[in-house]
Amino acid sequence: MTETRKKETFPREMAGEGKARSEDLNLCFEKLMMLAFGGGKSGSSEGGVKMEGAVITEWKDIPVELLLRIVSLVDDRTVIMASGVCSGWRDAICMGLTHLCLSWCKNNMNNLVLSLAPKFTKLQTLVLRQDKPQLEDHAVETIASYCHDLQDLDLSKSFKLTDLSLYALAHGCPNLTKLNISGCTAFSDAGLEYLTEFCRKLKILNLCGCVKGATDHALQGIGRNCSQLQSLNLGWCENVGDVGVMSLAYGCPDLRTLDLCGCVCITANLKKQSNPENSLWSGLICYVCKPKTCTGQFPFLIKNDSVIALANRCPHLRSLGLYYCRNITDRAMYSLVHNRVKNKLSMWESMKGRCDEEGLRSLNISQCTALTPPAVQALCDSFPALHTCSGRHSLVMSGCLNLTSVHCVCAVQAHRPASSFPHPAH
Repeated sequence: MTETRKKETFPREMAGEGKARSEDLNLCFEKLMMLAFGGGKSGSSEGGVKMEGAVITEWKDIPVELLLRIVSLVDDRTVIMASGVCSGWRDAICMGLTHLCLSWCKNNMNNLVLSLAPKFTKLQTLVLRQDKPQLEDHAVETIASYCHDLQDLDLSKSFKLTDLSLYALAHGCPNLTKLNISGCTAFSDAGLEYLTEFCRKLKILNLCGCVKGATDHALQGIGRNCSQLQSLNLGWCENVGDVGVMSLAYGCPDLRTLDLCGCVCITANLKKQSNPENSLWSGLICYVCKPKTCTGQFPFLIKNDSVIALANRCPHLRSLGLYYCRNITDRAMYSLVHNRVKNKLSMWESMKGRCDEEGLRSLNISQCTALTPPAVQALCDSFPALHTCSGRHSLVMSGCLNLTSVHCVCAVQAHRPASSFPHPAH
């Protein structure tokens, strides 16, 4: 075997494939060529593959453009194997690969990242989602040291990572536009704020379950530094209140999706507003707060001011999750309605009738028991994309028994007798 066919076995061994063998690489070569030429229909000659008058008999003979096209058709495990076939393939793949997912690696992801990151320096998207915690800070630090073009990074469920990873990403990956660190419970709000000072291009940020990191202090940093933010998931983050959400509203005017669902501990004072014998409430408190730390009083409140600020400052808001935000009242709903009318008038002038493309398309007010039917019905009427009808159901009101009379236009029309005539207003 020639020097150009010398194998790079490190990634293959870490992928759990065992020691590379020449017959395996030959089989890999044949399969890739079949993909490239439609199952070998392009013809062959003496074991080679014809291409525009030439015969490809060696791995090194495949043009770079064709190789990258082939690689785009196979799974990421095969891509890593292909990068170890020969030095030519390694160089081509390392320079041309922009998207990589290692979530299939169940046992040795940390070492695999340490080996691949210095070689795949042109990565723009990297998915490192885990079923069990594997990644450690030095792996993320390696990514930040070599992958400076990274735009989309998924580190969800990386329980072992600390603020050191955030500091490294802040300095090494300033072009991040999408970051998923859901379930990374060790990150602090100081580390998150530091990240936003350098990664100012963030548009999509998932902080679901980041209890320590997602605080009002961190959200103030996001509002101050990430003006392009469009989507933020704060599900199950118990240390978020009006101060943080209002900072987002004022600092991120292009916000389109905000999820505050499941932030059970940011409702009202438990001793004053809930029955301590309520088993459902007690179960939810224990699930989120953990009994040893739950005192029954919470200084962080998501109230009307948060929703009012979002209604006033974020005209492009399309999805809002308020599950179990029990301090929300009709005042917040009417604020959304009022700003919908105001925005429709302004957009009619600038967009000539395209205003229906804007506005809420998804709203979860489950367990928001302080809301009344007139307010929610007015909201539903103002946002035609909100549906209560079966199959669409973009207005979620589970647990609000007093809101069963609220229906979208579709649901009302479906229950009309066939002989009835539509009202002129419709």
